[in-house]
Amino acid sequence: MKNLAGKFAIVTGAGKGIGAAIAKRFLEEDIAGVALLDMNFELVQKTAQELDPTGQRAVAYACNITDTERVSAVVDEIVAKFGRIDILINNAGITKDRMLHKMADEDWMAVLNVNLTGTYNMCRKIVPMLREQESGSIVNVSSTAAYGNAGQTNYSATKAGLQGFTRALALELGRKNVRANCIAPGFIETDMMLAVPAEQLKASIENKVPMHRLGQPEELAAAVAFLAGDDASWITGQTLFVSGGYRMP
Repeated sequence: MKNLAGKFAIVTGAGKGIGAAIAKRFLEEDIAGVALLDMNFELVQKTAQELDPTGQRAVAYACNITDTERVSAVVDEIVAKFGRIDILINNAGITKDRMLHKMADEDWMAVLNVNLTGTYNMCRKIVPMLREQESGSIVNVSSTAAYGNAGQTNYSATKAGLQGFTRALALELGRKNVRANCIAPGFIETDMMLAVPAEQLKASIENKVPMHRLGQPEELAAAVAFLAGDDASWITGQTLFVSGGYRMP
């Protein structure tokens, strides 16, 4: 039996990149069902259909995780379809990079609302279910940016906040046999990363990453699948850096 067999999961920000790779890995691990959430319904629906043409094990939902009413309605739909939720992966996130003295209030709030409050909204809806069934696993996607990046005070604040949020959640949920952990990706080959000018990206990798290459979404997905499933049954409150050695904790 594989690590996730028989379980049901939700993955946010699953239209492409890391979220899509996580959903794909979950299906490879024989998960019973995975709900893919994204603001872009056409994109996430296409991804779900590519991963599972039958539409039985991978189902797409349009969801703005900053909208508490929409979060509640979507989660209720998922529970009605799957019967339960065992795993929550909070992957959705955005960047609006700018030096602090040039940052607009709306850029600060937008990043906090999606990256931090969105995760809170998802957990606030799902945690009572996990507590009641006395089992479950939450994995929050943080970042090595939690240590701070120039031009990313908003993003860095949210990613550091997610690590503290996760540790507190683990303390609250441990007695109910529910685990909460974090993943901190480094330089991962996604659209967001490839938007960086090529020479700047090359220099960053050569100067900062001991393994001298970009990570792949599939490598991150493998770590998420481990933490989400039964193989990590004695691990909670931790942040796993998946970064090729960049910014070792």
